[in-house]
Amino acid sequence: ADSAIYAIGDVHGRADLLDALHEAIVADAARRAARRRVIVWLGDYVDRGPDSRGVIDRLLSPPAGFETVALLGNHEDFMLGFLEDPSIGPHWMMNGGGATLASYDIALMDSCFFRADRWAALSRALRDALPAAHRRLLDRLRLTHREGDYLFVHAGIRPGVTLDAQEPDDLLWIRGEFLFSEADHGATVVHGHTISTEPQVRPNRIGIDTGAFDSGRLTALVLEGDERMLLQTGADHAG
Repeated sequence: ADSAIYAIGDVHGRADLLDALHEAIVADAARRAARRRVIVWLGDYVDRGPDSRGVIDRLLSPPAGFETVALLGNHEDFMLGFLEDPSIGPHWMMNGGGATLASYDIALMDSCFFRADRWAALSRALRDALPAAHRRLLDRLRLTHREGDYLFVHAGIRPGVTLDAQEPDDLLWIRGEFLFSEADHGATVVHGHTISTEPQVRPNRIGIDTGAFDSGRLTALVLEGDERMLLQTGADHAG
């Protein structure tokens, strides 16, 4: 009651789009009577796009007057994993991690894909370059958030498993079993992780990853009472 919730899909380094969407959210909230205003970022702030560092800066300085919840995405999990285990570097790079390193002014080394010592050096370089506030935020990212009849997660949940017994790996990575399920999950699941051209609104889930890093379309789901609406940035290009 008396709450307006704004859930934001995968940002992937597009700080410019996050700025624009935050502005749209502030304008939308000003028109609403709800006194409690909450922004829920659904994870995948880093990788692929040009300004992962800038996105994390925005999470640390959100619009005034809003409660905020930052969820863990599989790409932040990659990043945190690399800080502790450099051997996952090749896998992270194949999933866009090079863009994150570049945003912290760290260049990939020649032949690093074939040299364990090079990955260890890159991991140390990232630890040294990462501001303390960024590391604290990354370490405190949550797996889930609940508001009334809605559950917010990065990827989804495993059907048939109670909400309090879900495995972190499913919350960060699941696709097919969740996306094609028609089961009643006990809450409407709001998620990102799987890109679709338009938001996917189903009886049991709402997917809002619209591929912002490539499409230029960053999506927010707005919830107030039984009302649902969408806010989006404009596309960079068609198709």
